[in-house]
Amino acid sequence: GRVAPSPGTSYSFALRVGKKWTRPTGYDTGLKTYNSLTKQKEPLILAQEGIATWYSCGPTVYDHAHLGHACSYVRFDIIQRVLSRVFGINVIHVMVITDIDDKIIRRALEKSVSPTVLARMYEEEFKNDMLALKVLPPAVYLRVTENIPQIVAFIEGIIRNEHAYATKQGDVYFDIGSIGDRYGKLMGAGDATGEPGDREKRDSRDFALWKASKPQEPSWESPWGKGRPGWHIECSTIASSVFGSQLDIHSGGIDLAFPHHENEIAQCEAYHQCGQWGNYFLHSGHLHLKGSAEKMSKSLNNYITIKDFLESYSANEFRMFCLLTKYRSAIDYSDASLNEARSSLATITAFTHDAQAYMRGQLQCPAVEEGALWERLAETKANVVRALADDFDTPRVVNAIMSLVYHGNRHLQPITKPDRSPRSPAVFGAFLAYIREVFEVLGVDLLDRKGAHSVDSSGTLENVVEQLARFRSDVRAFALSVQDTPPGEPTHASPSPCSEKLPLLKACDTLRKDLASMGVHIRVSVCVCQWRLLQGGRGRQSYSVSFIKIVKH
Repeated sequence: GRVAPSPGTSYSFALRVGKKWTRPTGYDTGLKTYNSLTKQKEPLILAQEGIATWYSCGPTVYDHAHLGHACSYVRFDIIQRVLSRVFGINVIHVMVITDIDDKIIRRALEKSVSPTVLARMYEEEFKNDMLALKVLPPAVYLRVTENIPQIVAFIEGIIRNEHAYATKQGDVYFDIGSIGDRYGKLMGAGDATGEPGDREKRDSRDFALWKASKPQEPSWESPWGKGRPGWHIECSTIASSVFGSQLDIHSGGIDLAFPHHENEIAQCEAYHQCGQWGNYFLHSGHLHLKGSAEKMSKSLNNYITIKDFLESYSANEFRMFCLLTKYRSAIDYSDASLNEARSSLATITAFTHDAQAYMRGQLQCPAVEEGALWERLAETKANVVRALADDFDTPRVVNAIMSLVYHGNRHLQPITKPDRSPRSPAVFGAFLAYIREVFEVLGVDLLDRKGAHSVDSSGTLENVVEQLARFRSDVRAFALSVQDTPPGEPTHASPSPCSEKLPLLKACDTLRKDLASMGVHIRVSVCVCQWRLLQGGRGRQSYSVSFIKIVKH
């Protein structure tokens, strides 16, 4: 255990420091991030070069995770990916799993199972949901129930430093008055409202560090009698057990800023006797149902589970939905906003296949302004890095990529007759590689791999459709061919297919219409026959381009 300074030291220090944020000393990353402690963007300075210590509040595992949770976890996953894969910072991320709580106890009683069984079941479901959303796991998950001795010791340290007190009933409360004006770093002391509690509380704002045991509740031994931890103390203890008295980044939804994060700060600074425990607090905005001012939450019964959502949309589409707004902004959930994300992905996929067809020599286009495209690519790369360094501005990144796609598409306009214009396949290869790289960094898999089985199935379907389109093209070419005129017979000014071949043409047209109704669209020009397979998942309301192939006559 740590040796605490003499009583009273922290109080006098608190009066001197107050709520003012101190710019950390250490490694300046060159990035700026919005810090909830100062309500403005600040330079991101880390204690150690190339390393960011990061703590986040995990779920309270008493029910299914919903899209409000998913939105926060995906947004911070994007930021962590950017830090590590763009700026070379090793993010050491620790997340707590709250597996003992009033809600867990109530739900366990309702279901007639033990709180431990209930918590383990929903913890496993949460982890599977995060995998399905492609959220990278933290370095370690830490459960509250497996850290009870550490929590008890942490509370003892706060009492020893004269910032907490025990009651006759066996509860322990944090003494907010003991830290002077340091309380309220995130929201302001005037915003504080008290927790329900017994009459032995010194201040209505004092909050529970330890709760005396009640009938039918799990409990653990402590110096104050049997009981269990309060909500806020678990995070302070677990974060401190890994990172000590200094933390670079703390993250969570904006609804956790008060009272949870506010009380974490108070506990940690009281225990460690420091003026600034966490240097940066990052908060994600709420997810709202379109037309509602209320956040999506279980308590309001207005939520959509992650599992149900993934029946209709993909993880890529949800991540693109998150990328289209700044991480700290509120975000409206609606079919229209999800379809915007889906449409953006479809545009990128269509460009990818057109560019690949051009590179293969299957798509004939006018001469490309290659120099302008190389300049456009270099400009986009610089803009993307600038946007990410400016508080992880993903909407600007997506706009930059969509602009690159737009300018690429302008040069991929097919012509009906091949010419001898010079070709520039390399620049389109560079476009594709960069676009794929950016979205891979952000966690969007443009290849949309869903396991070997689905890839094999897609490849088989693609080959079948290609052979069918090729066969139709050959039959149609034969039906349109004109038989040579025998010598001595008059030559028709506009030769037309003989009547015996008309059924073949009719059959080709019928096949084309039938395939269109199944999502296979065939376009015919003088030079080529192009087919496009539009493939949608179960429950989808619109479709995205999956394959484009060109079959020469």
